[in-house]
Amino acid sequence: MSLWQLFWTFYKIGTFTIGGGYAMIPLMEKEIVDKHHWIEKEEFMDILAVAQTMPGLFAANMATSIGLRLYGVIGAIVAVVANITMPILFILGLAIFFREFRDNHIVESIFMGVRPAVVALIAAPVFSLGKAAHISWKNIWIPILAAILICLMNVSPIWIILIAGLAGYIYGHYKRR
Repeated sequence: MSLWQLFWTFYKIGTFTIGGGYAMIPLMEKEIVDKHHWIEKEEFMDILAVAQTMPGLFAANMATSIGLRLYGVIGAIVAVVANITMPILFILGLAIFFREFRDNHIVESIFMGVRPAVVALIAAPVFSLGKAAHISWKNIWIPILAAILICLMNVSPIWIILIAGLAGYIYGHYKRR
């Protein structure tokens, strides 16, 4: 693998993913784990978990972590630059275009048509993550409870993460005994 291949892979991911960071997960996994075999699926899921908790753009966090893992600091820089180049150019172009055509019914219809596809792109990784996290009928209540607490009861996700981490630690501690 070369730095050019790393750049090109992350450039493709950034260019062809609509819907932001979470929508990139299936394409990242396909390219990095399945196609190039740069890292194992388990390590990909670990990087994914860490990238979600880090401040900043999720996609940039993923690119940084994977680039760093493969090529050190230079790999992190190459992966991030490649991953954000097209989205930045696209957003700039869209901002210019949208100002001119924001009241155009065709443009509005295009955006309305893209929305369901973006939801699907974001939903697909949820099932993949659930499978990789070994969610089963025995523990499905945990993500459901977390979603209910966050969405319906306005509990901060920070509290959910802290409580889940503490509960996991306690469970692991007693399981080893």
